[in-house]
Amino acid sequence: MNIQKIFKFNFNNSKDYPDIFVNKTNISAYEGITGKENNHIFLYGPQKSGKSLFASIWLEMNEGVKYSNNFEYLIRNNHNILIDNNYKYYPEENIFHLINHAMLNNKKILITSNLNINEINFSLKDLISRLKTFTYLKIDNPDDDMLLNILTKLFLEKQFVINSHEIFQYIIKNANRTYKDIYEIVKKLDTLSIEKKRQLTIPLIKEIL
Repeated sequence: MNIQKIFKFNFNNSKDYPDIFVNKTNISAYEGITGKENNHIFLYGPQKSGKSLFASIWLEMNEGVKYSNNFEYLIRNNHNILIDNNYKYYPEENIFHLINHAMLNNKKILITSNLNINEINFSLKDLISRLKTFTYLKIDNPDDDMLLNILTKLFLEKQFVINSHEIFQYIIKNANRTYKDIYEIVKKLDTLSIEKKRQLTIPLIKEIL
């Protein structure tokens, strides 16, 4: 099976990171993450939009350390710091001190979030003020090209046999157009096709949608 022989994609993969699909929905975020000019970045994007992958690239490029119950270590040492979407599980004071630590020591810091800055209910006002000085990067909701690539990747991973281009178009036209919903649809299709021992067809997809 080789689904990619059937479809022409209208955007480019990153040359350095071939698993990333880069198009107009995420190119500004990708360029901001991989560029060298932004020391303090706040990356906002919907669930399943690729923030973790972007963060992994950033960690590798900057020899960074992820904040995860290692506050004292990060404060004692000078590392570039990643604070991912789990920031909500840690004390606000710790995040504030890590930001100040990075700034005072001329270190880079990346914060990723499913919420934009104005939607985060931090009680520490100084923390909100600090975050508003960051370079703000955003991953937009997926367009048709991005949805097609995500579906293709997920179907290949699940080893679905695709007999018709219409399957892709039907999902793209009828599904909720979010990253999370597309992942959930493919997960449910995988389970249902195994249970019913059926190939992936539009009637099967209709049972999910």
